[in-house]
Amino acid sequence: MDITLFKSSLNEASIIHEMQIKTFMPFLNKYQDYETSPANETVERTIDRLNQSFTEYYLIKSSDLNVGAIRIVRKENKAYRVSPIFILPEHQGKGIAQRVFSMIEDKYNDARVWELDSILQEQGNCYLYEKLGYQKTGETKHINDKMTIVFYEKTLM
Repeated sequence: MDITLFKSSLNEASIIHEMQIKTFMPFLNKYQDYETSPANETVERTIDRLNQSFTEYYLIKSSDLNVGAIRIVRKENKAYRVSPIFILPEHQGKGIAQRVFSMIEDKYNDARVWELDSILQEQGNCYLYEKLGYQKTGETKHINDKMTIVFYEKTLM
């Protein structure tokens, strides 16, 4: 499978936003986390992020089709944060996210620490991150009775 990353600009804001809503809407319906869900964000929020000097968005393409996106946030001391990454539902389960994480780690090869968070109740996502070498930090954030956010970190030598 041919996976490529296309560095995004403001021109891709609506594409990213539409895919984000489509991907996260099932979670919004399931967990009703209206304050925190990416499915509930406006396109303006995506535009704001694209304008951040410390943020880079990439469209994830498979055979020239947009299948998802990833946002990389540069922090201090060679730490980077993935927030968010998403693959459209019809393209999930094909190893795309694993491939993207590998490509991102190669691209940002000065990274000493990678951070991300996930929904604790989504065991498949947590399993993926742990398989990729991310470890729970012990920090969690209770969103509501249905949902808790769990924080992960991957330290590189």
